[in-house]
Formats: sequence, C-alpha cells, structure tokens
Amino acid sequence: MKTRHTPRLRRAAALVAGLVAASVALSGCLYAAIPESGPSRPSATQPPDTDGVAADLLPFYSQTLEWSSCEPVGFDCTLVTAPLDWENPDAGEIELSVVRHQAEGTPIGSLLTNPGGPGASGVELIRDSLDFAVGTELIEKYDVIGFDPRGVGESTAVQCFDAPRMDAYLYDVPKAPRGSAEWEAELLQNDEEFAQACDENSGGILPHITTINAARDMDLIRAVLGDTQLNYIGYSYGTFLGATYAQLYPEKAGRLVLDGAVDPAVSGMDVGATQALGFESALRAYMQSCLDSGDCPFNGSVDDAMADLGALLASSDRTPLKNGDGRLMGADSLMTAIVAALYSEANWTYLTQALDEALQGDPTTAFVLADFYNSRDGNGYLDNSTEAFTAYNCMDYPVESDPEVEAATLEKIQEGAPTIAPYWSGPDSCAVWPYPPTGTRGEIRAEGAGPIVVVGTTNDPATPYEWSESLAAQLEDGVLVTRVGEGHTGYNKGNACVDDAVEAFLLDDVVPEDGLRCE
Repeated sequence: MKTRHTPRLRRAAALVAGLVAASVALSGCLYAAIPESGPSRPSATQPPDTDGVAADLLPFYSQTLEWSSCEPVGFDCTLVTAPLDWENPDAGEIELSVVRHQAEGTPIGSLLTNPGGPGASGVELIRDSLDFAVGTELIEKYDVIGFDPRGVGESTAVQCFDAPRMDAYLYDVPKAPRGSAEWEAELLQNDEEFAQACDENSGGILPHITTINAARDMDLIRAVLGDTQLNYIGYSYGTFLGATYAQLYPEKAGRLVLDGAVDPAVSGMDVGATQALGFESALRAYMQSCLDSGDCPFNGSVDDAMADLGALLASSDRTPLKNGDGRLMGADSLMTAIVAALYSEANWTYLTQALDEALQGDPTTAFVLADFYNSRDGNGYLDNSTEAFTAYNCMDYPVESDPEVEAATLEKIQEGAPTIAPYWSGPDSCAVWPYPPTGTRGEIRAEGAGPIVVVGTTNDPATPYEWSESLAAQLEDGVLVTRVGEGHTGYNKGNACVDDAVEAFLLDDVVPEDGLRCE
C-alpha cells in the first residue's frame, strides 16, 4: 500500500533482496544474479490430474499444456486457461502465465512458488531470480514453477492508470495541509479516480480478483502439471494464499512452506497498526547500526537520531525536496523510500546514503528506493503490482468504519511508532473501490492437510513475527521455525539452520521440530 493508507497490507513482500551501487547513485537490481542454465531440454508434459473433478470444471482440468522455450535459456513457459468465475465456470475465461525451470536432476515433482504482494509476479521471480527464490538443492530435485496470479503481470491483468497518471497518484504532494478535512477529501478523490480507471480498463475482472479464486487457480495449475498433490513455498502474502489453498483442498496439500506469515484472522486496521510497529522496530534497529558504523548522518542516542529523522520527514512535508528529473519528494514518498530499504538488512547502507543526501536537500537516492518499491524506472512502470495489490486487498479485506476502533488503532500507532505515525494514516482507498469486498477475516485451520511449516523472522517489519506464531498455532498441524534476525522472510537468507529445515521437509518430508529456533 502507499504509506498513508493504514488499513491495508504493504506491497513489496519477499522480493526486495537488495540494491546495488551503480557509479555514484543507486540503481535497483533484479533481486539476485540470474543463474547460469544449460541448454534447453525437451519440455515434459504429464497427463493432468482430473480425479474427482466436477463435470463443469473438467474442460479446465483436462487441458493439455503446450510448453515453449522462453528466455533465459533453461526455462519454458505456457498459459493455463482458468474460469473467470469459479462459481460460474461458463461466465468467461482468463489466462494464467506459468514459467517452469525443470529439475536439473531426477525430478520428484513440481514446486509452486509465490513471492508475495499481493501483486508480485511469480513468473518474474523464477525467470529472473531462480536462485534467490529457492536453494540449489530444490533446483536440483524439483521442477520449480512460477506463476502470475489472476490480475497480475503476464496473466489476465488489472489495468488502471498510464505512467504519467500513476506518477501523479503515487508521488504528487497533496495541496491541502496534512490531516485536514481538505487533505482527506483530496486523497479520496485521487483514490476514486484510480478505482474508476481500474474498473474501466480491466475488462470486468475486478470482482473476481480474490485470494480464494487465486487459490483455486493454483489447484488448477497443480492438476494440469500432472501432480496429485501441491508442493509449495509462499513468501509474505504467499503464505495467506498457501494457507487458503490448504483450507480449500486439504486432501491435495502436499509439502507446504509458508515463510513470513500473514495472519488470516487479523483485520485490516490491525494489519496497518502491526506493520507500523514492525517498521518502527526495524527502523530503530537500523538506526542503532547506523550510529555504530561511525559513518552515520545522525548523532547521539537512537532516540536522538529518531527525533532528527522525524524532523527531516516534517521538513520534507513542509518543503518537498526537488529531484533532478523535476519530481518533488514529500514526506510520504520519503517514508516509502525508508520502508523499501527496511525489508532487508542488506539495504541499510543505501538507506544511510539516501538519508544523508536528503539532509542536504538531495532526494536522488531516496527516489531510487521509492521507485524500486513502486516498480518504476526511467521508462515507466515495470509491472502492474500496485494495481493488483489494491485489487486483491480491496476484495479480501472488509472495509472497517467503526470510529472507536479507528481511534484506538491510531492511538496504538502513535504510541508504538511515533516516527512513522504521522505518515502512516489516512483515508482508506478501498472505501471507494467499485465492488464490495467478498473476503472475510478468520482463523485458518486446514484440517486434514497434514504438517505445514511456517517460518517467521523475529524482527520482520512487513510480516511481524507474531503473525507467524499465530498462523502456526491456528493450523491443525502447523510447525513453527524461527529465524532470529532482521529483515523480511527467513528461507534462503543465509541461515543454514532455516535452510536445512525447509529443504529437508520439501525434499524428504522430514518435518522440523515445532518451535525450532535458528539463531
């Protein structure tokens, strides 16, 4: 979400692996180095699994996939046809884009992946960053599958603004004073124009962009790949997608790993409050590291430095910083830049550079971080992740309008995240979405699904550790693995204890000890 919208999950999730320096400024990298792949192999196609499929869904479940080689070498791609409306399969069709990297050894099956968001491209994650998504042992033994969920990327996609209007929507500094009635009205008008454009340009798919439908699509992909059970690793929002799948299809749930969990029982307002506290905690950890480095633009204690950062944010709110391309950076975009860097400890050096420059009136590096978060480059927007993120959350989360609950939530944020709080709250963009939400919030038990491994990181700012604890406790057979450390998600982040536990489960069905703590 944009930083001002409290009741919605933030976009970005597991994808922020790091940024690399390019000459003096920073530039966003595509997560990890593209792995070296050998020559393309013949594309294997297995018979679809149609066991127990209802007659009206058989045309979808019985389709034969046509794979073709795609870039880079060593990958192949296909399209899967899915019903627009799973409750009414005759109402139309959508396409799901799927990419596969075939096992480098003897395959034990397919491993579906989801990078989070909602709205992040699973095709892009696997095609461009295979060895960031999964470790070498999984690449050896599994056909690793990436897919763009409905509404996302190369699948039938949500479309809203063109690039200039998206720039205005994401970066323009409001004219009215922050917190005033005029400010709220200005933001809601922008949200309403955005929502109207999404409805006009998306071909009628918006009411069907839900996590439940995406989970049903995932079962279809499993079946047409020829797998009788789903093996899966999902990051961030992908944990909600995976848990929803297990709830809908417990008998088809194979080995599921949910890393950086979203608590399905938490309301939208609670999500916003918990994330605010999580990012404040991560920001304080960053600030301590910055002060200890001897090369920090702030001085004194962590509290002193946080106060100075608050003053910088307030100053940019009053007098936005002008970028070389003419864009103005107000406090909201500066907060977006800060949040983008806090997803990974590897980005902290670049956050220091961004804040050092901003204190001198230069937002260059801060714009690099904010643009990375918003999937923007010099030529426009790289994907539709902002649009898809909004569409999913506005359909998945009931709109909340209880003034007492809202007041209590804002008080919680102000007390627990005083630096972030002024730039975290505002009107709910989903209040003007053209379709009412169909999702509900509640615990997921996934009875009968078997062991499901949940990985949580103790100071994860985007999906705070308490959510992983909660999801593992909700699931009938949840198993919690804890990574002690900073940053978002835990697997394939350099902790051998976590990696060994996840891979032993996915490769050999060895269930980790519940409560395993990896220092």
